[in-house]
Amino acid sequence: MKKVRIIGVPEHFNLPWHLAIDEGAFHERGISLQWTDVPEGTGRMCQMLQDNEADLAIILTEGIVKSITEGNPVKIVQEYIGSPLQWGIHVAASSQYNSISSLEGTKAAISRYGSGSHLMAYVNAQNHNWDTDSLKFEVINNLDGAVTALTEDHAQYFMWEHFTTKPLVDKGIFRRLGDCPTPWPCFVIAAREEFISQNTSVLQHILEIINLYSSEFKKIPSIDRTLANSYGLELADVVEWLSITSWSQTNIDSQVIDNVQNTLYHLKLIKDKLSYKEIVWSAATNQ
Repeated sequence: MKKVRIIGVPEHFNLPWHLAIDEGAFHERGISLQWTDVPEGTGRMCQMLQDNEADLAIILTEGIVKSITEGNPVKIVQEYIGSPLQWGIHVAASSQYNSISSLEGTKAAISRYGSGSHLMAYVNAQNHNWDTDSLKFEVINNLDGAVTALTEDHAQYFMWEHFTTKPLVDKGIFRRLGDCPTPWPCFVIAAREEFISQNTSVLQHILEIINLYSSEFKKIPSIDRTLANSYGLELADVVEWLSITSWSQTNIDSQVIDNVQNTLYHLKLIKDKLSYKEIVWSAATNQ
């Protein structure tokens, strides 16, 4: 039995993995896929890959591209979610701020530097023609930290996945002022280069299984109710989320990588741009 360590956020996007694990799909192929939730998000997962604390990660596209350009020995092995992520822009319920434009010059709560909440704050600022050089941040680690930071006014706004934070909006803890969708497919599967080189056939088995599960995911009877119950979401919200979300079973397109790198480079978030082959592994060429 080959042990493989995989990490991802504890969010509804990753239910296909848990179904496949629970139903023994990986075990049948001699793979012990050991999942660890990482509520701190992409910045933490990049570090875990770099520190050899994980072999695979389901991770935000922009975050892992930035990390790879900075020398993290990791490659994207496949696109996972082919649609954009809807980043809700949140303030405390009692906040004086009532529009996204009014947040200019205030401090953003981020899980950590290099995370999606950090990088997308720049994309949002660019969308609204703010001075991106003057953005300010408060590191809050996770969603609970964001609640504390906004409630106690250590930071004034927080960007996180729209539907994950919807229960906090419904409870009157946050107000959402709007959304900022990613300009690219949002989640990819990434693997350490050492793992790829030593376990190519294992990796291909893992991709085959998850692609089977993700391609059939929306067809599962009552999957909307399963998602709502598993993640504490309202059924109507899950139905809306499913309608705008698509799972991918193919590798990420070179134009997407160009778009991500060009955006990050323009925003001064990366110093160098790499070639497609330096960022993405191809099963066809095994490199």
